[in-house]
Amino acid sequence: MQMTTHPYSLPATKKVISPPKNPTLALIDELLAEQSRLQTPVARFAATHSSARASTLTSQLIPLSLPKPGEQYAFEVDLDACTGCKACVSACHALNGLDDNETWRDVGLVTGGTQSKPYQQTVTTACHHCADPACLNGCPVLAYEKDPVTGIVRHLDDQCIGCQYCVLKCPYDVPKYNERLGIVRKCDMCQQRLAVGEAPACVQACPTHAISIVTVVTNLDRAAGAGTSSFLSTAPDPGYTRPVTRYLTERPEPDNLLAADNAILRPQPAHWPLAIMLTLLPLAIGAQIAAVALNASGHPARAAHKFAVLAWGAGAVGLLASVAHLGKPMRAWRIFLGWRKSWLSREAMVFGVWFGVATITLKFSAALPFAATIGAIGLFCSVMIYTDTRRRLWRFSQTAPRFFGNAFLPAAAAVFAFGFETKISLIVLGGATALKLACDAQLMRPLDLADADDPLTPELHSARLLNGPLRPLFGLRIAAAALTAFFLPIPIVTGQLPPWTAWFVFASALLGELLERHLFFRSVDAPKMPGIAA
Repeated sequence: MQMTTHPYSLPATKKVISPPKNPTLALIDELLAEQSRLQTPVARFAATHSSARASTLTSQLIPLSLPKPGEQYAFEVDLDACTGCKACVSACHALNGLDDNETWRDVGLVTGGTQSKPYQQTVTTACHHCADPACLNGCPVLAYEKDPVTGIVRHLDDQCIGCQYCVLKCPYDVPKYNERLGIVRKCDMCQQRLAVGEAPACVQACPTHAISIVTVVTNLDRAAGAGTSSFLSTAPDPGYTRPVTRYLTERPEPDNLLAADNAILRPQPAHWPLAIMLTLLPLAIGAQIAAVALNASGHPARAAHKFAVLAWGAGAVGLLASVAHLGKPMRAWRIFLGWRKSWLSREAMVFGVWFGVATITLKFSAALPFAATIGAIGLFCSVMIYTDTRRRLWRFSQTAPRFFGNAFLPAAAAVFAFGFETKISLIVLGGATALKLACDAQLMRPLDLADADDPLTPELHSARLLNGPLRPLFGLRIAAAALTAFFLPIPIVTGQLPPWTAWFVFASALLGELLERHLFFRSVDAPKMPGIAA
């Protein structure tokens, strides 16, 4: 990365300590007096802003004209000038009136090198106002917009429903959920200040002028990516969203450069309403498939009706749980607006239709195949919601078997509990459980391949979470799966346990699936910009 001379700099004043001019003063008094006259970066910054050169300084920190077509505004960070003082963080917090635990700009640290030649660099980071923002593409209610002139990515607070999907989509941990307001908020580059020729708060507050606003060319070629040539090497892959922030330095970076917080295990939020939804909706779809199979195998109509009722009840509770996840549930009617790009919108629309058809099946069993087909499409949308975030734990090869296995496993347990098709239900139970346990084994494999001091890759991070702070729950999930498929059904079939205990199989199946959904959210590796080691 190439480094240019900063447009504004003041000559450093070199002081020579001389003997005390007043022999009656002690040397320490003279040194303290001289210390008060030193021109620190903060003092020079204050002196400049109190002089007539303040307007000249501002013009050197922000562009003097609007971007041309094919260009946009971007943050430019001089890493060599950043001292990690966090003046930018304080200014952003104060100007935007953020809550105590809310930040739109953070300061992190990257380290590397050798013991003889160590490397350490502080990094200030905020929204990168990407050329292809994932937050905008994933939002189901169109609560994001990219200014066609400046390229600034703005969040529209009055349209947000608080679903937090943009938090999952952004690989840089930029959108922040505000529990008090029930919405997500983020940096907008102080757009109102830029519009009247004022520098953003972080830019204006930085005492070393390490942050400035520049105009960059937005490369329309997705493979090249706008601004990726000067992006931070330790940040998540810029090819996904094409961030335009430019990080400049003249210092050579070591090959072993890592974020200072790379080794920290970070369990993610549980999202219990979503965990409940993703347990019950697949069960509902599996119950409808079971009803269709029972009809086709010549069982009485009442058998299929039982599973139609089970599907409707599980679906109703699951959909209600999903609404409980929203920070602004009264705005949920807008969720269809982003259907062109957002898998979350598509899922909501498909399951809305599915629930209407599921209600019809309570009276007309002939609609069950149609309902099960729509439900399977909705479940595919659920898989794609998480696959589209590009988090490694949520890749398609891991998510699809879990979600669709969740449709068959508890439904087969319900068939077993009701006493229908015992042999077939046992085969389905065993097959679905084996598939899920194979996914778990693949998930834990990085532990066997990595050394204790290896950097955390996304796969290794998830494996160490499951083998560390989440190990008790992970063990309980494995135990529930074993009870469901192996330890309980065999004694029941052989008559060693009474038939009514088959409902324990169904209960353990639900418990195991709920724990799996809980761990699905808690153990995922959340990509982010470098932070500070605890």
